Parts: sequence; C-alpha cells; structure tokens
Amino acid sequence: MLGPAGCGFRPLYGPGEGASELRGAVAFGEPESTAGFSLVRALEGELGTPVETRFRLSVRARIEEEGGVITTTQETERFSLLAEADYTLGEAATGENITAGNVRAFTSYSASGTPIATRAARDDAVDRLMAILAEQIVARLAAALA
Repeated sequence: MLGPAGCGFRPLYGPGEGASELRGAVAFGEPESTAGFSLVRALEGELGTPVETRFRLSVRARIEEEGGVITTTQETERFSLLAEADYTLGEAATGENITAGNVRAFTSYSASGTPIATRAARDDAVDRLMAILAEQIVARLAAALA
C-alpha cells in the first residue's frame, strides 16, 4: 500500500533506496575485540559480504558488565550487559564521511551452575547484543542514504 499522494513517503528498502544501496557494497574495518568480530558478523548478515566496495564502515563496540541479581549468600545469579557502538560510514573511493553515529543496547544472562555454562550464556548474550546493535546501525545507515 502506498502512502497518500504528495506526502513524500518513500520505502526505505525499495529499489534504489538507502538500504538496497548498502547490500553487498560495504567493506568493514578490522574488529578490535571478540565483541567487534561478533558485530561485524552480524553486520555482514544484515548487509551481505562485500561484492563491490562502494562504502567503508568502521565500528567500535564497547561492553560493560554489571551484576544484577545477588542472592542472600552474595552470589550473582544474573548479569546485565550494556553495549555501545560508534560507527562511521564513508565512501570507499573518496574517503569522505557520509554519516556517523552511536547506538546503544542492553541484554542480560543468567549465571548457571558451572563456569562453562555461565561462559556459554555470556557468549550467547554478547552475540544477541551485537545483533541488536547491527540492526540499529543498518537502519540508521539506510535512513541516512535515503
């Protein structure tokens, strides 16, 4: 369904619009951490691997961990992860910056009975968190190019 005539509405994911310009056209900077690798993997899932490098995207992710639920025996049962990512999209040919910004998200995980299970839960939470950041970044990039 189209919007009312003259309203200026344009579909973000339509042919020739912002999101379609990015698919397969973005090269990513080198990740600096495990979370950064997870973020780049999530961004590649959203944008595809570069076939033609028209844009360069640099991202820097940071994660803070906080204990959330503490038992009466002073054991932490749940942790919160707070993440923030700065990004800059530039033209590959000229190096000129197109847009830059910052996104934030959070998630949590439970500390299970064993250290291995807790580590697996944390790793999964980091992957979920980076997927959330990737979705936010892609939406902002597409809007900037629309």
